[in-house]
Amino acid sequence: MEQNAENLTRSGFVALIGAPNAGKSTITNNFVGSKVSIVSPKVQTTRTMVRGIGVYGNTQIIFIDTPGIFKPKRRLDRAMVSSAWSGVKDADIVVLVVDAKRGFDDETQSIVAKLNKQKIEAVLVLNKVDIIAKEKLLGLSAQINAAGKFKETFMISALTGQNIEDFYKYLADNLPVSPWYYPEEQMSDMPLKLLAAEIVREKLFLYLRQELPYELTVEPELWERREDGSVRAEMTIYVKRDNQKTIVLGRSGEMIKKIGQSARREIENELDERVHLFLFVKVRENWIDDPARYTAWNLDFNV
Repeated sequence: MEQNAENLTRSGFVALIGAPNAGKSTITNNFVGSKVSIVSPKVQTTRTMVRGIGVYGNTQIIFIDTPGIFKPKRRLDRAMVSSAWSGVKDADIVVLVVDAKRGFDDETQSIVAKLNKQKIEAVLVLNKVDIIAKEKLLGLSAQINAAGKFKETFMISALTGQNIEDFYKYLADNLPVSPWYYPEEQMSDMPLKLLAAEIVREKLFLYLRQELPYELTVEPELWERREDGSVRAEMTIYVKRDNQKTIVLGRSGEMIKKIGQSARREIENELDERVHLFLFVKVRENWIDDPARYTAWNLDFNV
């Protein structure tokens, strides 16, 4: 059906790529206005591609929040990096997000080199500019633009919203003329039970120290609506070893209780409904090499 100029709509996919902890998930959540992708001060929090959906003017922008790109060491690492690059293939616009504080580090240099090799002209976003001197930003921008070919450069703070409207407007103006792909009110293509499981995993990152959060996964076992309209959610946290289970549970169950309460409050806030959350911790030594886990995350087990 043809559209006249007054009701012309645009819609398209914007892939956010970058090194771990560059701020891709924060940009996605900022635009959508709700949590659709988990964030953490620790790197490599995002494990799979997450689509955050929002509207800017007459344009529906679908952000593809990808896992951070780094030098992989394990099967899961390889699968995550492969997933990040696969998000680029079908995107209408590719955005390289750079942590301005970290600068043009080895990981970002490697990403720019691969963009050059694949002849992909991306948009450059320097994030976290609220904590960097302007003179350093200009030098960093010049350095990265000299190394690659970029359509535009934006300097933003996803956390504070500084200069981010100009970035959104650019995307809205440059996505293809198209009907919207999703209903106007939809914010993500992730099922609610998986979003809830990701929120639990985020709390594990926040409350547990060092490498333990990378050694566990969260699986939703039950998502059931009760007669009173509330939701009963049961989730299992799988760890590799018995001593890890002890740490997650904490003394007298204090840690798992703290994690559960924090996660439940956030899930209820996001869904705007009452949730009864039950967490269980089990040992499964080989969960990281279980093909079923990769299928659930839309990751390629054999990459």
